[in-house]
Amino acid sequence: MIKRIFLTPFQKFTKAESSAGILLFGATIIALIWANSPYGAFYESLWQYELGISFQEFELKKPLILWINDGLMAIFFFLIGLELKRELLIGEIDTIKKAAFPLVAALGGVLVPVGLYFVLNQNPETVRGWGIPMATDIAFALAILSALGKRVPLSLKIFLTAFAIIDDIAAVLVIAVFYSANIQWTFILAGLILWAFLGLLYYKRKYSFAIGIVLAIVIWFLFLKSGVHPTIAGVLMAFTIPIKRRLDLSLFSNQLTLISSKIKPSPDSDEGHLLTKDEMKSLYNLDDLSFEARSPLQHLEHKLHGLVAYFILPVFAFANSGVAISTNFDFDFALMANIAISLMVGKFIGVSLFSYLGVKLNITELPSGVNFKQILGIALIAGVGFTMAIFIDNLAFLGDLRSINSVKVGIIIGSIISGIAGYTILRLTTSNKIQ
Repeated sequence: MIKRIFLTPFQKFTKAESSAGILLFGATIIALIWANSPYGAFYESLWQYELGISFQEFELKKPLILWINDGLMAIFFFLIGLELKRELLIGEIDTIKKAAFPLVAALGGVLVPVGLYFVLNQNPETVRGWGIPMATDIAFALAILSALGKRVPLSLKIFLTAFAIIDDIAAVLVIAVFYSANIQWTFILAGLILWAFLGLLYYKRKYSFAIGIVLAIVIWFLFLKSGVHPTIAGVLMAFTIPIKRRLDLSLFSNQLTLISSKIKPSPDSDEGHLLTKDEMKSLYNLDDLSFEARSPLQHLEHKLHGLVAYFILPVFAFANSGVAISTNFDFDFALMANIAISLMVGKFIGVSLFSYLGVKLNITELPSGVNFKQILGIALIAGVGFTMAIFIDNLAFLGDLRSINSVKVGIIIGSIISGIAGYTILRLTTSNKIQ
């Protein structure tokens, strides 16, 4: 019981991501079944239904699919930003030595798939899809590791998580630089000024969630109108959130002791004792006091993990992975194969080769309890690229339904084969032992 209650932040993170992977898989299967059923036309029309607001000369209306991809996914990117800031300051990659091994692995996992895509691509019209096989889907990847149970050492999960986060950072930068068009610099400048103002406000004065949420919506809207994908605003907003509060620890301790002394039950009270008004007031004061001491960044990260893992990502998968597979649909099989191979082969070669070279050149060192056979398994699982891959697919081939659907099928095929192969390798190279 104690082991289940007292989980480290990383163990809680992996547990949430593993569950999200299962939901993602379920949402994908349901979307594929629906899209290929007699009701497939309704599936397609559902995501094109326009929602929004309009008054006087202002109008903001978008199809439901774009509210998901531009709006809900901005929250996902905000969470990525929070995770990145925490990892850099107090997490698993807070020093160069800790970051070196996953950083080198991630570098190979980005460069080789992209290079392989360019080598395999023979069509100038599909060259812009080069960013699709870059990122590993951390939810699916950790779900595969969780299926192996106690066979997988914690250090291997940390390695996978760290390099997947670095992958995501690279993907975010690629989206900002290469998949944004017709940039309106006036809107960008206005958004950056508000962003800097919020960061300065939090740094100099006090963190306020209410002010943050209002400015976040305004900054998201400005980025939406600027031509830079609005999800980038989510990442930027995360870096304004303070990781700690200014707190007088001695004063906090004294107040905590004072409040707790007021809610201690009397010796003659029974188990059914109802709290008095003073005791209830003390509990509310305790809530306020704990809020003042809580890390804003860690609190938001904790609250958003459930929303993102159990709602936003499954909804994104459900809305984006439904591809009508029929003999009547004109797929680009060369593009489909390129994506699948770049994910499977590119990720495997990139992660495993760069990991090996990093150790042999004394740039990095293997995590404790991890061997190269397990790294090969992780390199295969790295080919499971779903959420970010589909996201970039929608940006790269905007409006080109043939290419978008061909890429989606390639992503699904490459991810399934990579996941099964990686699971098999890890099962054969790890023992069933208690960690």
